[in-house]
Amino acid sequence: MSHNTTRSGYVELVERLNRFPQGAPPSETLYKILALLFSEREATVVAQLPIMPFTAQRAAKILKLDVAETRRILDELASRAILVDVEHDDGETTYTLPPPMAGFFEFSMMRIRGDVDQELLGELFYQYMNVEEDFIKALFTDGETQIGRVFVHEPVLTSDDALHVLDYERASEVIRTATHRGIGVCYCRHKMSHVGRNCDAPMDICMTFNNVANSLTRHGYARTVDVSEGLDLLDQAYESNLVQFGENVREGVSFICNCCGCCCEAMIAARNFGLMSPVHTSNFLPEVSEDACNGCGKCVTVCPVEALSLVSANDPHEPNARRAKIAEDICLGCGVCVRTCSRAGLSLRSRPQRVITPLNSAHRVIVMAIERGDLQELILDNRVMWNHRAMASLLGVILGLPPLKQALASKQMKSHYLETLITRFG
Repeated sequence: MSHNTTRSGYVELVERLNRFPQGAPPSETLYKILALLFSEREATVVAQLPIMPFTAQRAAKILKLDVAETRRILDELASRAILVDVEHDDGETTYTLPPPMAGFFEFSMMRIRGDVDQELLGELFYQYMNVEEDFIKALFTDGETQIGRVFVHEPVLTSDDALHVLDYERASEVIRTATHRGIGVCYCRHKMSHVGRNCDAPMDICMTFNNVANSLTRHGYARTVDVSEGLDLLDQAYESNLVQFGENVREGVSFICNCCGCCCEAMIAARNFGLMSPVHTSNFLPEVSEDACNGCGKCVTVCPVEALSLVSANDPHEPNARRAKIAEDICLGCGVCVRTCSRAGLSLRSRPQRVITPLNSAHRVIVMAIERGDLQELILDNRVMWNHRAMASLLGVILGLPPLKQALASKQMKSHYLETLITRFG
């Protein structure tokens, strides 16, 4: 397929995806992926949809179609997990085009399906994310605020540690308090299975919550579970030494992936780009007990991001003795290493400075847009009008000026002021 000489619906769709802070760098592989997931007509339609949640009535005006036909198109896309549809108490449905990740890329592989060539799709995803790397690098290293964060491994928390762990830092609390809970096939290990690179970690363990889980379970892309089964699956993840990587928000978490170090995109990104902080860490760091550590290396083997190594214990009586050493600048603070130590040679301690977690998805997306210079796309979210396009372009230039951009992206803007506005008016 040529996308360089003709302006196809797929080109327009890629441009639309890249107006959101979590975009998708264009490549031949990306166009092949989109051609498997969308017809060209669907790509043309989706390219015109707003960035923020919208109703069928609003979409109908943009698409210049009647409301009934528009709703039929939107419902069809939602039935294939391209859109997320949210049914409100007043009977109205709003729709959102999620970003590729965490979004419709994952959803396409969260169940075994026959309407899409998943073997080819898995191969293309591997090429786009693990070979070409532009997508993963942009997704996890642009800006300071990222899409995901690590939850601490709860079984290793001492009673003293527990005093410092807030509810939103516990995966178990997300499971308990969610309005809806869905379980699907792990996208990462499913993808890797099609290129012969998957491990034997559990597959049926990808967790979604709240509105996203409601949409995915209604359309058969995840199965509904209750709190008890959700907690049982979390225990299974702990037993398998999987890292809980979830949406980087405090309220309304939409997903928690149970990640292995070999297959999962977030762990691979953390390993490849660790010094660029691609994943928000927990508020803990492991600490080595020099007296208890015997240098067995179990913690080194289990660390998903290679943040542990064995070094000389500097013991003049045992010159071959080794001890674990932690690279704190790349450590996720997941605590998996602590669990594997049978000699109490590792324990958790609080990081000297707490990690800032956005209030909710709106807070996170706005901060990400500020950092990436895309705030104008959210403010002027209607690209079908020429004057809005012109205003968006102008605002983009203004926000690109260093003093203002730096002021907007300051820590105060990210935390206190923006959070207050979202809480009051959101």
